[in-house]
Amino acid sequence: MTTPKRLARSAGAFYLLMFLGAWAHLGVRADVHVPGDAAATAQNLTADPTLFRLALVADIAMATAWVFVGIVLYLLFRQVDRHAMALLVFVAVGAGMILTNLVLHQAALLVATDPTFDAIASDELVLLLLDLHAHGYALAGIFFGLWLLPVGYLGYRSGLLPKVLSVLVLIAGGAWIVETLVGFAFPDLPGFAHTILTAPRFAEFWLLAYLLTKGVRTPDRGQLEPATAGA
Repeated sequence: MTTPKRLARSAGAFYLLMFLGAWAHLGVRADVHVPGDAAATAQNLTADPTLFRLALVADIAMATAWVFVGIVLYLLFRQVDRHAMALLVFVAVGAGMILTNLVLHQAALLVATDPTFDAIASDELVLLLLDLHAHGYALAGIFFGLWLLPVGYLGYRSGLLPKVLSVLVLIAGGAWIVETLVGFAFPDLPGFAHTILTAPRFAEFWLLAYLLTKGVRTPDRGQLEPATAGA
């Protein structure tokens, strides 16, 4: 029988794999994509197309790992509250957005490496595709936030996670949502403002470390009683 601690540590392991997406987005695309400079963006991409392909694979792995995190945490929390299904739905939609958006990543690579395209026109198209990908990735931030809300709520209600951590995870989820909306509403917002808005998201590192090392707490028996249909 799979114990709650084993489930939690499995979720932590998949959660760790999600950082492949951070490498792809911040370590590869951020170096390739130069907003407003089509020639530099295309040159950066064609300088190492293999690395750009690996970033695509890393993002696919990240989205897949996210789905498994959702499934495992759903299995962990489903006996706590029937609303645990919301966690799974938010993860599924968010991962689907990430994977669909990767079509733009792949399209930019194909255009940049296709010698039949006019050089100037292809540079402009590569920049447009990566601009659109960046906007799509930012939109997925809504679901990066939404899935954390039931995690924080269920962790608090069940006692499986420390209450302070659960509250911080709730705040982190809200921070993802607010920062995404503010980013689209006020695109010229100074960088320090985004830093302030994203600061609460560091609670995710504590959540990851807790899942990997501690698994879950042992709550009171009453906290793990299945929710009734009328609850």
